[in-house]
Formats: sequence, C-alpha cells, structure tokens
Amino acid sequence: MDLFGSSPPPPPRAAQPLAERMRPRTLDEFIGQEHLLGPGKLLTGMTGAGRLHSLILWGPPGSGKTTLALILASSAGAACVHFSAVTSGVKDLKKIIQEAQELQRLGKATVLFVDEIHHFNKAQQDNFLPHVERGTLLLIGATTENPSFEVISPLLSRCQVLVLQPLSADHVGVIIDRALSDCERGLGKSGLSLTADARDFLIQQSQGDGRVALNGLETAAALATRDGRKTIELDHVQVAVQRKPLQYDKAGEEHYNVISAFIKSLRGSDADAALYWMMRMIEAGEDPLFIARRMVIFAAEDIGNADPQALQVAVAAKDAFHFVGLPEGRIPLAQAVTYLATAPKSNASYKAMLAAAKDVEEKGALPVPLHLRNAPTALMEKLGYGKDYKYAHNYADSIVAQEHLPKELAGRKYYSPSDSGYEKEIKDRLQSWEKKKKAEKG
Repeated sequence: MDLFGSSPPPPPRAAQPLAERMRPRTLDEFIGQEHLLGPGKLLTGMTGAGRLHSLILWGPPGSGKTTLALILASSAGAACVHFSAVTSGVKDLKKIIQEAQELQRLGKATVLFVDEIHHFNKAQQDNFLPHVERGTLLLIGATTENPSFEVISPLLSRCQVLVLQPLSADHVGVIIDRALSDCERGLGKSGLSLTADARDFLIQQSQGDGRVALNGLETAAALATRDGRKTIELDHVQVAVQRKPLQYDKAGEEHYNVISAFIKSLRGSDADAALYWMMRMIEAGEDPLFIARRMVIFAAEDIGNADPQALQVAVAAKDAFHFVGLPEGRIPLAQAVTYLATAPKSNASYKAMLAAAKDVEEKGALPVPLHLRNAPTALMEKLGYGKDYKYAHNYADSIVAQEHLPKELAGRKYYSPSDSGYEKEIKDRLQSWEKKKKAEKG
C-alpha cells in the first residue's frame, strides 16, 4: 500500500493468473462500457483532460471496475493505492494520508481505490470523508451492490456514480480471442486454438464476467496441454468450468423453441413447466434479463387488467435481478414466474391496442374534435375550440355522455374486458357507465 514504492514487488508475470496478465493497461485495450468510453463520453473526456474526480463504479463482477480504476489513476498521473475492508485499518489509512499529503505538495494526486466498498461499515466510510472533502484523496470505490444503500450519503454526494453493464457475449468473445492470440501476456506462444463450440460454451458460462471467461480459458488450456493437444475442445472447457452444455443455441432455432415453450406454459397457467423452461434457459447461459423482459411483456399482453399487479411483479423481478445478480437473482425470477402462471389471464388490452393501431394506420391522422381542443387564445375560442366540452367532474360519478373519438370513429369500441379476475369488475363498471350515459342522453 506504500505510495513511495516500498510495497513488495509483484510476482513474475508468468506466475500471475491469465486474467491478471491480460488486464487492460489503457482505455484503448478496454472492452465494453461504451456508454462511458469512446469519443465524447464521460470517462474519455476525463482522462483526456487529465483531471479525475471521485467516483463510485457500480457493476456486476468481471465488468471492469478495478481495471477502469487503475487506468483512470494512471491516465491522470496519480498514485493509486488499494484499500481493503479485510486487511486494512485506521492505522493504514493514516499512513496513506501522510504520504498523500507529501505527494500533494509535490503536485501529484493520490487515488484511493476501495474495492467492494459496500463491505466497509459506516464508521470506516466516515474515515475517508474529510480527506476526500479536502482533496487529499480522490476516492474510486467499486461495488456490486446499489451504492444508494451501501455508501453513506455524505460520501456518496461527493462522488459521481457510474453504472457498469455486464459484458455482452461479443465483448467476452473478444476478450477470449485476445488472450489466445497475445504472445506477450496471453497464450499466443502456446499455439493453442479453441473450437467454435468450446468458445460458444465458454462465453455462455461466463455470464458476462470477463474474469470468469479468462479463468476458464486458462484451465481449459492447461487441460489441453496435459493431453498433448493443440486444440482446446468442448470437453476441456466443460471440465474447466465444471458444467455440461445444454442444447440451446442462443442465436438459433432452439433459442426460439425454448422461449416459446416458456411463454406458452405461462399462458397455459402451468407454473411447473414455466419454471422448468426458465431454468433450462438460465442453465444454458441465457441472459436472465432477457427472460425478465419477456415476463414484463407477458404480464401486460396475456394477463393485463385481469390482474394489474402482475405487471408490477414482473417489473419488480427484473429490478430485483439487476440488483442481486446470479445466482440469487433466480429466486425473484422464479417468484414472478409462479405468480404470472397462476394469475387470471386476459389479452383484452392487447387486442384493444392492435385494433386502435389498425384504425390509426388505415385512417391516418384524423382531426381532433373541436370540443376536445384547448382554446388558449381568443382567436381559437372564436373558431370554436373547446366549445360544448363537458367537464366530467361536473357530472354524477364523473361520467358524461360525450364523444372523445374523431367523428369518423364515433362509437368505436376497442376494449372489451373479459370475465377473468379483476377485469370482470372493470366490465361491470363499464356497463354501468353505459347505462348512465344512455339515461343522460334521454
């Protein structure tokens, strides 16, 4: 942790894990997080100007939080010191502060990198605060947990929170290919190649975690070398990650077959089958957020107002997974699956949407009836804008006999509630309103 170079030297490069050797050294080598990097993006501008601010990097494991912190510190010409919740204490922090003050007098900044900052309690975080306020330290905290709950408010207010996304399959593929071909830091000198199915399986099993992908590749490469082979096969990767591949091509027919079976099981109110297909997808490496998105759509399309809470459950499950991640994130997804499968079903809202869309497409932009238009000027009022508009709250139960569609569509009914669940209550309410409107018309 010594800022002046008295810390023990790092192990020889050959002894370091592949994931450590392949750690990007510059932003040009960094893979992913395009929303923060690239021309005109926040971090690119920050490094280009050579000015760094205190940051909280929030993202899943293996998304590049530590690497970004090191690159940012280096690009700003700052000293970077790691601080651990497990091995570091107040005495260590005092020493860091003293050395940082010396460097500050020499015109050099100090970055305090706090990995997994959510492991630090309130008192420990309070210790950083005055030194961050005074600018003695630039804090870069990394966390897999929501900083709103895990970082104290005074510290959070002095840091910019940047959200990192899981690496995509393409990102992980680039990382794997680069490690295989790099002769300086990677496996290039070994002459090993990777079969297409082994590569696809390794990408799937990494779940967007670059470190997991490189660790699996390193172990699989050692297994292939042990067998005297120059090609890393699927069986090597299976042994390396201790998983067997399920038949599931994320870009091919089986992908569509399984998601179709999942949705149709939900629609058929079969919670057991829906859970099975969900786990088939997750175990085969499908992005769980893809499954969550499909459930959000299903809740609105196939359940709708038969149980309006279904959409809330689906969205909450999506948010919960994003917050928790794997493997525990499967639990809220499973809860949502069982809720959606056992909820009353209605596609009335979905059918109403399609019917309205068809009229829009076929009839174009029909004029808004004059009585529904606002009249903010005297001229518009003179032209009849807003004339004869009936303000619903002036009528009993706020129900008024008034046409709200263009005259070409007068009387059109798109939404026909079913007798399922809460929608039966909506249906009865609409029928009651129709009777009141007819009575008002006389």
